[in-house]
Parts: sequence; structure tokens; C-alpha cells
Amino acid sequence: MAKKAVAKETVPAPRLKSSSLLDTRVVYCGDNLEQLAKLPDACVDLIYIDPPFNSNRNYEVFWGETKEKRAFEDRHENTKAYIDYMRPRCVQLARVLKKTGSFYYHCDWHASHYVKVMLDQIFGENNFQNEIVWKRSSAHSDTKQGMSQYGRIYDNIFFYTGGADQWTWNSQPQPYDEQYLEQKYAYTEHDGRRFKSTDLTAAKAGGDTDYDWKGFRPPKGRYWAYSKANMEKLEAEGRIHYTKTGTPRLKQYLEEMKGVPLQNMWTDIPPINSQATERLGYPTQKPLALLDRIVKASSNENDIVLDAFCGCGTALVAAQNLKRQWIGIDISPTACRVMAKRLRDVCALPESEPLWRAGRGFVVRDLPWTVEKLRAIPPFEFENWAVIALGGIPNKVQVGDMGVDGRIFPVSSSAAPRKQQEGELGLKERWYPIQVKQKDKAGRPDIDAFEAMMMREDCEKGFFVSFDYSSDALQEIESFFKRSHKVIVALTVQEILDEHIAKKLA
Repeated sequence: MAKKAVAKETVPAPRLKSSSLLDTRVVYCGDNLEQLAKLPDACVDLIYIDPPFNSNRNYEVFWGETKEKRAFEDRHENTKAYIDYMRPRCVQLARVLKKTGSFYYHCDWHASHYVKVMLDQIFGENNFQNEIVWKRSSAHSDTKQGMSQYGRIYDNIFFYTGGADQWTWNSQPQPYDEQYLEQKYAYTEHDGRRFKSTDLTAAKAGGDTDYDWKGFRPPKGRYWAYSKANMEKLEAEGRIHYTKTGTPRLKQYLEEMKGVPLQNMWTDIPPINSQATERLGYPTQKPLALLDRIVKASSNENDIVLDAFCGCGTALVAAQNLKRQWIGIDISPTACRVMAKRLRDVCALPESEPLWRAGRGFVVRDLPWTVEKLRAIPPFEFENWAVIALGGIPNKVQVGDMGVDGRIFPVSSSAAPRKQQEGELGLKERWYPIQVKQKDKAGRPDIDAFEAMMMREDCEKGFFVSFDYSSDALQEIESFFKRSHKVIVALTVQEILDEHIAKKLA
């Protein structure tokens, strides 16, 4: 049986929930294998995942600097470990996908060929629809052990469907390139409309199609494509173009054409570069335009979109902007908090339990808001959690940070201050440093080092976070104030969890 893509009818007005069986507009913090097992069968319309090439999901990689990138690249001992990690998760994803749903697996060269074999086994070879090639970088040289090789400039996106006969599909025609237009739409009407001249004959006769038209007949074995009555109508509408020899041809206007059907090689969506406004510093962050295209193609308004490795939340932002329901899962508390901030800032979606219950907000579930869990997460995770909890901006430089894990910019200041104009006096940027120590008790040496940094940077106030403090550390903080009139605010993790920090942050 030939495969047939059938687009579902668009829902006239979004409802608060797409399903009574599961909650949407929820970000779950935790292992996606555990969370997916809680979802009912065949409940999701579109799944997109972009799992990094590592199994333990240690988010030392989040801010993407040299040390973290190296940890990201070296995380896996071999490809088998990666496939063993992904297989049970893909089994669960196949289970929750609707028969009319679509599944996209975004990966790169590390294991794409093994991933394809695994997905064929789980989703079925007949449900494989496309391998999409996305050009993610410009031309460059790649070397391995000092030897050159072909530059790697693309990612693979494997597209499967829940069934082989029907799935949601919304066409997204792309504009014609200028060379094609010059070649094909070479004619212009007096009013400026461009058109191409196409054949008016057909191979088979159908009704009144065998006749003379202004002294012309189709070649032997061919017939007019239109009846005589319709040819007269086209003539009256000015839709027939006559060549120099007088041969009639049909005018097809550019403005009436939808464009080129979307192909499986995508070169028109640039990657996130260092100057992109949407850049968060996440090493595998994908551009919003890429997820917009996928969400538009394979879902309708109010459909449920799931990203089980949602990282910094690009798929969730795309789904929210396009009026889809969504579910996000990620094991990283830092990623969950950053994507929550992104949903608030970019989508203007409030993070509120009451508003979520009313269908106008979202919630984050299962964050490790306990001292015990925070002791166990990786150091960079802990630092990012503490800084974000204080309303600060984490330091992207994890190597040589000179004792600064984050910065708080007062309301009167700015995280991106205005550039000094010519002729203006230089003004000191105002910010407060944050230092985080994932240890039972911060001691005097920790405080001494922080004081030295504050003196060097001439900071009037700084914030220090630890699980507790030794008595000599607290005494030194008091002595430092008496000597320098500079304030160190010592916060415990429990105070942050209990939200007893408003006065200290003032």
C-alpha cells in the first residue's frame, strides 16, 4: 500500500488541555525514563529529541566553556554505551506516540548510523519517512591526530511516524531561488506579473480535446489539455501565451504558485552563533527557526509536543509560540530553571501553579529542593542552581573565574550596560559577586579568598553560598566589614530553600 500523509483538521480554538489523561505545559526535572513510564499509551502528537552523546547527563556542559566542552566530548566510553542508554528511552517514546504522530531524533556523526538501526527496530522500517540533513556550520577544516579529513558541517534528523498510512503533515513551501526564477519565469506582463509558459497539450484525450485552435493542432499522439470551451475561457482571461511561431502555451503566474516543496536538505537555517540574541551558551542549543519548522510541519494547534531531552527548551518555546500544548523533561536542575526563565521572558508565560491550573501558565515539577539532593548534584550544577536562585547571572567562564561564580546586577544597573560614548567620562559598572562552595562548612580560607577578589574588583557587597560556615569564617566576615566597610552576605542552602533571604538580598 502506498504511503499517504493525511493532515488532521486544525482545531478551531485551543482548549486548556488536549487530553484528560495527562498534564501539559509542565517541565519535569528528572530521568526521562522514569517520567515517560508514567505517561499513557499513544498520548503525544509530536516528539522531538536532541540527546547529547553521553549517558549520565552530567550537566557540567551547560555553560559551554573549554573545560565543560571537553567533559561533554569525552563522556562516553563507546557507542554501545550510548545506544544501550537510548534504547529503553526510545521504546518508551514509541509507546507514547500516537499512530498519527511524528518522531524526530536529532543527532550528529558520532552514532547516527547505529541510531538509525535502533530506531528501525523500535519504530519499524516502514514508519521511517526521511533522513533530514541540516547544515549546522560553514565550511571548515577537520583534523584527527594531526591528519586532515572532510569537514563535518551537518547534523542528521531521523523522521519516523507512529503509523505507515496516516500522519499529521502541514506543507511548508519554500521560496524559489533567483536563478530558478530567471530561468523559468522569464516573461513579464505589462502590469509587472511574472509568468512561465507551459505546454497546453496532454498525452491522453479526455472529452472535447481533439480540435483545431487557430490553425494549430497538437503533435501526433497528443491532445489539447483543455476542452474547446475552456480554451476559449483561457483566451478571454489572457492566460494563453503565443510563441513567435504562433504556438499556444499556458501562462502560469508566479504569484499563483505556492513555492518549492520542502526537501530533506536544510541549508537555509543558520546555527546559533556567538552574536545571536537567542544564544544562552548551551553547547548543543538549536536555533528556534529549526524547531518552528518541525513543529509546524508535524502538528496542529493544541496538539501535544514532547521533548524528553529539552535542555534549554527551544522545542518548548516553539510549541508555545505556535499554540501547541507541550511537555518537557530534563535531568538537569539548571537546564530546567533556565528553560523556565526562557518561557517567562520569551513567551511571556507565567510560572504559577494557580495560573497553570486555570490554563494560563506553566509549572516545573520535581526540582531537587532538598539539601540532600543538592549535595549530590555535580559542582557546576550546584553553582548554577545557587546563582539562579539568588536572581544572579551564572559565570560562563568556569576556568580562571577568579572566585566569581555569578553576578547580581542591582536594579539601577544592567547586565549589558550601555557602551560609553565619545567624550563621556568612564563610569564603573556596578555589580555584586557571588561565590558558591558545595561543602559542609565554608572556612576562613574560603572567605579570605573572596575578600581578596572583592578588594581587587572594588565591590561594595558580595554574596557567599555554602551549606554552613565555621565560626572563624563568620568572624572574618564581621572583621572584614569593620576594616573595609564592604559587606559579605553569608547564605546557607537551607535559607535559600526556605526563601528566608529577602532581607539579606536587599
